[in-house]
Order: sequence, then structure tokens, then C-alpha cells
Amino acid sequence: MERDMDTDSGSSSGPRDDTLPLKILFVASECAPFAKVGGLADVVGSLPKILRLHGHDVRVLIPLYSSIDRAKYRIEFVQPACIHMGNREEQWVGLNQGQLDGQVPVWFVDCERFFGRPGIYDQPWGEYTDNAFRYALLSKAALQICKDTGFIPDVMHVHDWPTALVPVFLKTWDRELSPLSGTAGVLTIHNIGYQGVYHPSVFPYIGVGLEHLHPDKFEDHGNLNLLKAGIWFADALTTVSPTYALEILGPIGGRGLAPYVFNRRADLFGILNGADYEHWNPETDMLIPERYSADNLLGKAVCKAALQQRMGLDVRPDWPIFGIVSRFAQQKGMDLIREAIPWALNHMVFQLVVLGQGDSSTEDFFRWLAVRHHGRVGVHIGFSNELSHWVEAGSDFFLMPSIYEPCGLSQMYSLKYGTLPLVRATGGLEDTVENYNESTSDGTGFKFMVPTPQALHDTIGWAVSTWYDRPHHVAQLRRSAMAQDFSWEKSARQYEMVYRHAIGNRRQNP
Repeated sequence: MERDMDTDSGSSSGPRDDTLPLKILFVASECAPFAKVGGLADVVGSLPKILRLHGHDVRVLIPLYSSIDRAKYRIEFVQPACIHMGNREEQWVGLNQGQLDGQVPVWFVDCERFFGRPGIYDQPWGEYTDNAFRYALLSKAALQICKDTGFIPDVMHVHDWPTALVPVFLKTWDRELSPLSGTAGVLTIHNIGYQGVYHPSVFPYIGVGLEHLHPDKFEDHGNLNLLKAGIWFADALTTVSPTYALEILGPIGGRGLAPYVFNRRADLFGILNGADYEHWNPETDMLIPERYSADNLLGKAVCKAALQQRMGLDVRPDWPIFGIVSRFAQQKGMDLIREAIPWALNHMVFQLVVLGQGDSSTEDFFRWLAVRHHGRVGVHIGFSNELSHWVEAGSDFFLMPSIYEPCGLSQMYSLKYGTLPLVRATGGLEDTVENYNESTSDGTGFKFMVPTPQALHDTIGWAVSTWYDRPHHVAQLRRSAMAQDFSWEKSARQYEMVYRHAIGNRRQNP
């Protein structure tokens, strides 16, 4: 949970030098730019670079999906590895290596059987039915590759359910003889709504003892819950914002796992994700039509006009643009948007640009909205990294009415680009956006509490009225927003404290 990370380094089994560099292996199912579905990829693609600059020996291990361009990223074969799973099953994989932005070594696990597919977790018709087997192999491979290469990390930092088995294997696999017996496991929960719940027939393949098929560990109403097991076995837990760390301790935010997280609350830390300003900064962004800064916003006006032209909108500098870049999922507040936006468009003067994909009925809704409000609504179904930068730079407000949002990165990007976030006060949105104070002009965006269409509609109206009636407040909000710093530096220091907490807290008999 939120605490003074500068003084709380956790329990210790003895004296240790907290200034010594660490060996850290990130094990994940995603890492930007190689493979990305959501914010997890941005974290794994950013945090290791900062830790490397701090002097730590950091490496990343992910699957070599067929969608990853080996030539583009100069990924080269290193050696084979034999992974021993349960039921005496052996799986040979290839260890390949590349670089993350030329700074961090990345290991890629090549297994055609499990990762030679178009998607990461699924395809349009649904989730891959063998995902539990795929990521169990990846988790076990992380340990085997460390043993084979002689890279023995102080900490394995794993992410969400796909790699939650890593701390399980650290505590159960040849514990007395393994060179990894001193390695600590840190599990980051990016979204507790995704838990990796599967049929118990997977358990023999995982290959740990039946004593672990227990309601406090793997067993979950007759199924296996991989995230639940990781929560039990990890030496430290983190999640991606202080507010979300509190939310997952309750019955609503915990999504069924609140009692198990609560039992580990002494080892739970809420650390806000950072924004990668190397790629998201209007002063240096090569993807947007014109660069700009808080001291010179002329380029933002150029970006706005270019966005209006590109999205088929009327070029009206005097009308505010609301931007949306999102997965079309219930979590993101799409039900609120579908009810509130048509109502707002009929009674207020503003434009809307939408970039995203997901739920087919929501895609159809936005297509209909663009036809219904030609010149005022522009929609791109799909994903474009370049266009996402355009939306951030060219919009005046950014909509994120999430039902829950563990951290969120888009609102941080919006702040840096002077695009005022309009958010629901939950999770990381609560932690990163300061609500507008109409009497003082203080704040960095607009927030509402109750997740209802009425509340969203009224908050849009508040932003629109501020645009027209108090433009000097909009200018002040922009200056305040662009002055915010959510870089990874502070968060990286907090993670260093968590790693040392985990090392001193290694659970011997979980």
C-alpha cells in the first residue's frame, strides 16, 4: 500500500548494503515495442531502462511471438534450452537475444508450438484455450535459462497472471539445490480483473505438489487461479498506483482476491507507473505535425488543425476537441460514453475524435456517431501509434471515464501535451489528475466520482463551459498540466526499495 518508500525497506534476515547494484530479470508476456496489448507492455519497455541507468544489471525475458520482426529488432539465436514441465514432459525452446532501445538485453523464448501464432493472448474468436500451458512454459523457461546461462538474478520481477508462476517455481523447484534458491520474486498486479483462471487439468503440467492445490494458493472454486498462486508465493507485491493498492483490498476492487491480497498487505506497495517521455513529449515528438512547448503553444494549434483535417472534421479552432484513445471495453467506461455522448453532442458545441477497437457493438456505435454528426465526430477503428500521438497533441480534452483504472498512461501523456484529462476519480486517474477549482483556476483536469452517464454528461458540460466562458482558466490549466512530471525516475527508486524488501523478506516455507 502507499507508504514512505524512502524509509520502509521491509524486514531483513541480516545486514545488507542497500547501495549495491542488483541483478534483475523482468519476465513478462508483453514488452513495448516488441509485443503490446496494454499498459503492461509500456511498463516492461520503460522501467528496465531507468534501472539500468541506475547501475543495475537488468534483463527482460518475453516470448518470441511470430508477430515480432526478428530482422527489424536484430534478434539472434543464442542457444537451445530444455524445459522440464510436470508429467515428465520436456519442451525444447530456443533462446534468442535482442536489445531494448539499445540499452537493455532482451531474451526471447522461441517455441513454435506455443508462440508461433498471430495473436498474443487470443484471436478475434476468443482466447487461446492453452494459454495456461503457454505461460506456464514461459515461467519455467525463465528459471531454466537463468541456470543455463549463469545469470542468477537477485530478483525476478514478474507481471500479472501470465508470469505469476515464476515465484511459485522459485519456491518449489529444486529449492535446496537450485542456484536460484536465493532469488526473490516480485509480482506486479497491473489489473486484478485478469487472473488466469483455468481447469484443474492444467495442474499436472505445472508440476508442483498436490499440497499446493489449496484454497489459499491455487484452488479457486474448483479451478486453478494462477494470479492467486503468485500472490501467495511472491516475496513482495506491487500494483500500479497508490489508490489502486487500496482498492484491491476491498470486495469490489479485489475481484474475489481481496482476502488473499489483504493477507499480504505488509508486502504490498502501490507505485505509480511512469510515463516514457522519451517517446511522449510534444517538444521532441517526431510523429506529430508540429512540436510545441508550454511556453509556445503555436504548434498545438497546428496539430489541432491537422487532426481536424485528417479525421474529416470541420476546421474550427474555436471549437474544443475531445479525444478518445482506448480499448472498447466495459472497464474503460464505454457504456457511459454510449449513453452520454449523443446527448452531449445534441446540446453542446464540441468535436470528438476516437481511436480504438474492441467490442463490436461499440465499434458500430462510433461508426454510427461519425455518420450522424458528420464534421463533428471522426472515428478510426483499429490502432495506430502515430494517430494516437496526433490525438494527444491535437485535442483540447481527453476522455477517460473508466469504471476502474489501475493506473492509466494516456492521462499522463495528455497532461504533458496540454490536453486536459476528463476522468473518473478511480485508481491511477485519481492519483494523477488534480480536479479543476473554478474559483482559483487551480487543477490539471476534470473529475467525476459516480460512474453514471449523467455524471459524465455533466462533467463534459463543465469542461465545455470552461472552454467558452473561462478561456483564461483553460490556459492556466494547460500550463499546470504540462508542468507535471510523471517520469519513471521516482517510481524506479521506489521499485529499488521494493526489490530490497523482497530480498530481505524471502519466504522460506510458503
